[in-house]
Amino acid sequence: MTPNAAAAKAALSHIEMDEAPAAIRSKSRDFFWYSPILKERLDHLEAEFVVNPKSEAEVIEILKVCYAHDVPVTCRGAGTGNYGQAMPLSGGCLMHLKNMNRVKEIHPGRVIAEPGIIIKDLDAQTRAESGQELRMHPSTWATASIGGFIAGGSGGVGSVTWGALRDLGNIIRLRVVTMEAEPRVLDFRGEELHRVSHAYGTNGIITEVEMPLAPAYDWIDTFVAFEDFREAMEYSDGLANNPGILVKLISVYEAPMAKAYFQRVKAHVTEADTLVGIMVAPQSLDGFQTFSARWPNARIIYRSDDLQWDRSPGPVFEHGWNHTTLRALKFDPSITYLQVRYRFPDHIELVEKVRAEFGAEVLQHLEVLKESGRICFAGLPLVKFSTPERLEEIVKIHEEMGCMIFNPHRYTLEEGGRQSADQRQLDFKREADPKGLLNPGKMITWDEPDFDYAKIYAYKGMLPKPEAAE
Repeated sequence: MTPNAAAAKAALSHIEMDEAPAAIRSKSRDFFWYSPILKERLDHLEAEFVVNPKSEAEVIEILKVCYAHDVPVTCRGAGTGNYGQAMPLSGGCLMHLKNMNRVKEIHPGRVIAEPGIIIKDLDAQTRAESGQELRMHPSTWATASIGGFIAGGSGGVGSVTWGALRDLGNIIRLRVVTMEAEPRVLDFRGEELHRVSHAYGTNGIITEVEMPLAPAYDWIDTFVAFEDFREAMEYSDGLANNPGILVKLISVYEAPMAKAYFQRVKAHVTEADTLVGIMVAPQSLDGFQTFSARWPNARIIYRSDDLQWDRSPGPVFEHGWNHTTLRALKFDPSITYLQVRYRFPDHIELVEKVRAEFGAEVLQHLEVLKESGRICFAGLPLVKFSTPERLEEIVKIHEEMGCMIFNPHRYTLEEGGRQSADQRQLDFKREADPKGLLNPGKMITWDEPDFDYAKIYAYKGMLPKPEAAE
C-alpha cells in the first residue's frame, strides 16, 4: 500500500471497511470480463482499501480525507456494469455504497432513495406501499443498485415505453457530493442532471436519488417464436407501435440463440426458431393476443399466466439486455458482444445489412426501445470473437454502414459513447474534482483533450501488471 493510501485509511479507520484480501479483490471488480479486450487490460487491477460509508456525512469525510492525502476514490454500487466503469485504475480507495440503502420517501409518481439500494428491494417497497414501480431497470434488477444504474447505465427493461434513462423526465433529482478540500453537497435537476448521470462517478458522488414511478402490474411474460427473423423484427416493431398495448420489454433473439443458450427454453424451440421475449400488462393481454393473431406464423409458446412449462424459464427480462451475453458465455466462452443503435426510420433495413455482411459471426439480439418518441432498435449482438483486430474491423464496418456503436470494449466515457467530450461533464469535473481524483482514467478529455480515438485509450496512471512492475 502506498504511504498516501495508508495514511488515508488510518484516518478513516472508524468507518466500516473490508479488510480481507478476497473481499478487496471482489469489491474491486465489475463485469468487465464480458470483453476479452478489457479482461486483458483490467484483470490485474485492485483497490488499496475498501470503505463502506453508512451516510452522506461519512461520504463527505471520506472524500475530504482522500483529497487531503491525494488518494484516488472510485465509487461503486453492486458492480454489475460491463465496461470497467467501477474498476479502480489507479488503486487508491474504493468507496462501496451498499450500506446507503434506505427508501426515504414514496409519493404519487416518485420515490426518494439512497443510491446503494438494490433495485429489486426498491421496487418491492414502492409496490407494497403505493402500487408503483420504477419506470425502467437493467436486466440485473435483482442485484444492481439504483445509483449504479444512474451512474453507469443508459436504459433497459421499460425503455420500450419510457425511452432512455437520460431522456427528460426519467430522472427527477440527484444529490451529489464534490471532492474538494471542503466537499459541497449539490442538488441537480433538469439540464444539470446531465452533468453526473452516466458519468461513472468521475465528477461527483451521488448520495440521493429522486426517480419517477409508474403503476406496477403483474406483468405477463411471454415468448413468441418465428421461423423467419425479419418477420420477428417486423412483428416486434409493429407491437411496440401499438400505443394501446402496454409492454415493458420486447427482445428479439436470432436463431439458433434460444436453442443454443437458453437452458429452460431450448426444449420448446428448434434451431430454426427466432424468439421474441415480451412483458405485457394484464389489461393489454387481449390486445396482445389479437395483434399476434394477425401474424399467421407467430407461435405463442409461453405465457407466465397460462401456457406454463414444467420448469419455469424465470423472468423473461433475465434473457434480455446484458443477460443474453451472460447466458451465451456459460456455453461458449469465445463469445463477446457489441452495443449498436439502429435508428429510426432505417432500423429494420440496417439490421438486415449487418446480417447480410456478417452472418453467424454477429448473431442478432435486439432490444426494442423508444428514442425521441420513435420506436427503434438497440442491438446487443453476440459476436464470435477471434482476434482484437477482427473485432475492431467489425466495429468499423458497422459504423461505415451507418450504425452507431457504443463500444463495450472500452473503459472510458468517451470511447463507450460518442467518441467526443461531454462538455457539461468535463466542466463540472473541473469544478467538483480539481485534483482529478474521482475514478481517474475514465474521462479522456480530462487527461488528454486532444486524443484522436484512433486506438484504444491507455491511461498513463493505470497500475502496471505485476510482471511489468518487476
